[in-house]
Amino acid sequence: DTMMVVSLDSQEKSVALVSIPRDIWSVTLKDRVNSAYHYGEAKSRSAGKKGGGLLLAKVIAEDVVGIPIHYSFLLDFSGFKDIIDLLGGIEVNVSVAFTDNDYPIAGKEKDTCPGDPTSRCVYETIHFDAGIQHMDGEQALKYVRSRHADGEEGGDFARSRRQQEVLVALKDVLVRPTRWFSFERVNRLQGVVARATDTDMNLGELATVGKRIAGVGDSEIQKISFDDLLYTPPAYLYGRYALIPKEDWGSVHNFIEDQLDQ
Repeated sequence: DTMMVVSLDSQEKSVALVSIPRDIWSVTLKDRVNSAYHYGEAKSRSAGKKGGGLLLAKVIAEDVVGIPIHYSFLLDFSGFKDIIDLLGGIEVNVSVAFTDNDYPIAGKEKDTCPGDPTSRCVYETIHFDAGIQHMDGEQALKYVRSRHADGEEGGDFARSRRQQEVLVALKDVLVRPTRWFSFERVNRLQGVVARATDTDMNLGELATVGKRIAGVGDSEIQKISFDDLLYTPPAYLYGRYALIPKEDWGSVHNFIEDQLDQ
């Protein structure tokens, strides 16, 4: 549901985070980009193979950002929550306060809400104040998934920014093990990661990437978005809400390359 490119510059010891809005239309998929993993997995399963989801997601991400994707890493929502809880929570710098009155309640997706024509029983109201906020796994998940707040915070672009904020906060906790380390917690963390992740990196590659990210300070983390280069075409063109470039993909690729070169 969420796609983000992490670009590591070993020489400059910096990291760039490039968020890919989930509703970008992919000509290759003939669908939105957030469906890439699903289609890839379905195709590989039908052929009796594995890894198709990660492979197709990489191809689609390359189409969007215009730079080669060497590795991929998948983390599901349950693992996201459990990892944050095992670390004792994270401190997130909430840049913009918002309220979402229509956040879907997990497990109630099929409730019919008898006697309530507005179906309010399947939603809850969530709110986040601006500033440094301590979040457990459930709160962090709501923060990154919220899509129905009033104003700009209800859009995918704000959602992408919040996801970047949480990733930086999670990195800050992971690189300070004195705050959470115990042998029991490490063992439980390994179990969660094994159950909730998928990657095409081997252990050595994973360790190398993790070490490089850990050595980057927050001031050296660049957050890139290309929201202003996209627009929403009439729904009838694609049969659903979608995002496409205002000009062409070449202009998006050039913008991202320029940002990475700064």
